Amino acid sequence: MKPWKLLDTAQIPGNGGELQLYQRDTEFSINIVGGGVLMSTRAHASEDALAELACRKVAGRSEPRVLIGGLGMGFTLAASLQHLGSNAQVVVGELVPAVVEWNRGPLGEHAGYPLHDERTCVREGDVAKVLRAERQAYDAIMLDVDNGPEGLTRKKNDWLYSMDGLTTSYEALRPRGILAVWSASADRRFKERLKKVGFKVSQHRVRAHDNKGELHMIWLAERGP
Repeated sequence: MKPWKLLDTAQIPGNGGELQLYQRDTEFSINIVGGGVLMSTRAHASEDALAELACRKVAGRSEPRVLIGGLGMGFTLAASLQHLGSNAQVVVGELVPAVVEWNRGPLGEHAGYPLHDERTCVREGDVAKVLRAERQAYDAIMLDVDNGPEGLTRKKNDWLYSMDGLTTSYEALRPRGILAVWSASADRRFKERLKKVGFKVSQHRVRAHDNKGELHMIWLAERGP
């Protein structure tokens, strides 16, 4: 097997961290310096599940509008487009501009080039600003910006999982809207915060790679009417 080859690096705005894009044969990975592999094209079943669990609850609505926090390798976006109709809009908030370019370039083929879909709208910058910009604007919000409620890549991400951040997500959702949050592991305190904000919460354990690999956690939190 060939060794991994470093293709590109990118600074994470606001914290001095650095992302690295690697390739080995047809496989790609995005790593964070000092923190190992964040994601790879080989294992993305839990990212697919994040989109499926959220979008199947809102796909039947008139002109559903959803927000994805974190483009990653494009798999959540691709799965969202797959489960939504032609009248939907999918807004993607991505902090690191290079990640968008990687998805337009060498990564795009693996997810089926979802950035080319006319239903996709990319907003480069902190997804927190996107959330604050509009109230009752989205039928679903999917957050996959870090390793979960305990931020790994960027300390400012902690705000998204705080009471203030979750309240902002609640207010950005339309009635019966869905907040779906991906995490590498369970977190009982986070579930309790979701409930305190007013969400009705369910938990789903999903595999990282088809029916094998690590178990990840997805919270589905429904806003009231």
